Amino acid sequence: MDELIPVIAIVSIFIGLPWLIFHYITRWKSQATLTVPDEKLLEELHDAARRLDERICTIERIMNAEDPNWRQKCLTVDRNRDQGLIGRADELLAEHEALMGREKERR
Repeated sequence: MDELIPVIAIVSIFIGLPWLIFHYITRWKSQATLTVPDEKLLEELHDAARRLDERICTIERIMNAEDPNWRQKCLTVDRNRDQGLIGRADELLAEHEALMGREKERR
């Protein structure tokens, strides 16, 4: 019985493991990549993204013509909103840590 364990180990390392690896490599390579409808959908999505990007550029040019400082104003509003959200998150985190501290004291 003791002589059988090294034989099983050697067989599994040099025969079993490579067979398993090559089996899954061939399964991976035999899988179809993108189907024709998938490629068509991907192309349509790419075109839609390109058109949306062009629209955004147009809107930005119009906004720059009307008010050159519009970006700074938007950033200020966003920054103030984000600071409020971060402050609320900090409060919630402090409450959670206080609750966890009380739980540890009870134990």
